Amino acid sequence: MSNLIVIAFPNQELAFELRAELIKLQQEYLIDMEDVVIVTKDADGKVKLHQPVSLTAMGAVGGSFWGMLVGMLFLNPLLGMAVGAGAGALSGKLSDIGINDQFMKDLADNFQPGSSAIFVLIKKVTADKVLDALAEFTGKGKVLQTSLTKTEESELRKLIEGHA
Repeated sequence: MSNLIVIAFPNQELAFELRAELIKLQQEYLIDMEDVVIVTKDADGKVKLHQPVSLTAMGAVGGSFWGMLVGMLFLNPLLGMAVGAGAGALSGKLSDIGINDQFMKDLADNFQPGSSAIFVLIKKVTADKVLDALAEFTGKGKVLQTSLTKTEESELRKLIEGHA
């Protein structure tokens, strides 16, 4: 079972710094993230999702390949590739894996302009080592929501919010 953690920051830079640190920890096999998305609200109040993988682009690449392959069977690989890319891009745009986009946008509507939040869906974690590695973020954010146990959430709040 995966756990969701949402942490808000008063500016946008801190969320991107935290995501970079989490990716580094994932490369060290201390955390296994299913999804990590940064949501920002600009000065005009526009909400933007910063996802590390573009599903539309991935769908277009996959669709091009399969379209070209099918097109070769019918002696028109370019047409097959074009149709496949279009179909793949559409399916990628319509698919939503990981954290629900509408949920993130709805939560971000309440943010102050210029602020951000990071949404992390975690499969597994070596909690003590990850919390130690994130010590530089102490007192810089606010935990908005988690699906952690009360004890785990308390430890996370202590670290991120900087109080017991």
